[in-house]
Amino acid sequence: MASLPEAEIGVFGGSGFYEFLDDVEEVAVQTPFGAPSARVRVGEIGGRTVAFLARHGTGHEVPAHRVNYRANLWALRRLGVRRVIGPCAVGSLQPHVRPTEFVVCDQLVDRTKGGRQDTFFDGPVVNHISFADPYCPELRRVVIDEGRAEGITIHGEGTVVVIEGPRFSTRAESEWFRSMGWHVVNMTQYPEAALARELGMCYGNISLVTDYDAGLEGVDGIEAVTMETIFKVLDDNLDRLRRLLFRALPSIPVDRACGCGEALDPGSLPV
Repeated sequence: MASLPEAEIGVFGGSGFYEFLDDVEEVAVQTPFGAPSARVRVGEIGGRTVAFLARHGTGHEVPAHRVNYRANLWALRRLGVRRVIGPCAVGSLQPHVRPTEFVVCDQLVDRTKGGRQDTFFDGPVVNHISFADPYCPELRRVVIDEGRAEGITIHGEGTVVVIEGPRFSTRAESEWFRSMGWHVVNMTQYPEAALARELGMCYGNISLVTDYDAGLEGVDGIEAVTMETIFKVLDDNLDRLRRLLFRALPSIPVDRACGCGEALDPGSLPV
């Protein structure tokens, strides 16, 4: 532990977002749950020490359903992280939520299939966390305010439905999600947000809308989603995401707990 650097804020890189900080120290963090997706890169932004971890690996070699979410969160927690921002790519389920726009979600729906390791409480430590509000309101407010100050179109609330992947939704599934009033669809927000809560880390989301999901195909000329479409929008908008993060991270308070989650002492689990 003495040889590891300390970090105040953690950032996960999602699809297409594999590098963030320039002047960094790369750290291989060991966890009781196996290896994280990549080495953690620790650097500084505006006086905040930031730990960056590529969620899918630095070459996008780990699909969403195989990400070792427990190891990723544990690695950040071992470095001292208490605030986590989890950018991700999403598909829109509603016509007014347009590609290239951002959504700062306040709710999620888990539609994964139960094969993901989604809790630290497998025994002998047992606990039941409050997860009524999965995203930290304090982090949400910082991201929304700083994003709008940057001139970015941001939807200040929204529900993300998390699917198993790696396939996209059928048209029927997508139409069902839209009919429920949910806003965007993604493959990684669960269990990432829940595991952060179990470790007592505040978690905030930034969703970059890359496409319209299949259930909107044919509405006002909307076409079916393809990987080519997604990665083009990602490539064209990653600079905007970086600008938002560089603006928001220094504004995140790190000297106090916001009280949105229940903390688990890592000393209570094996290391």
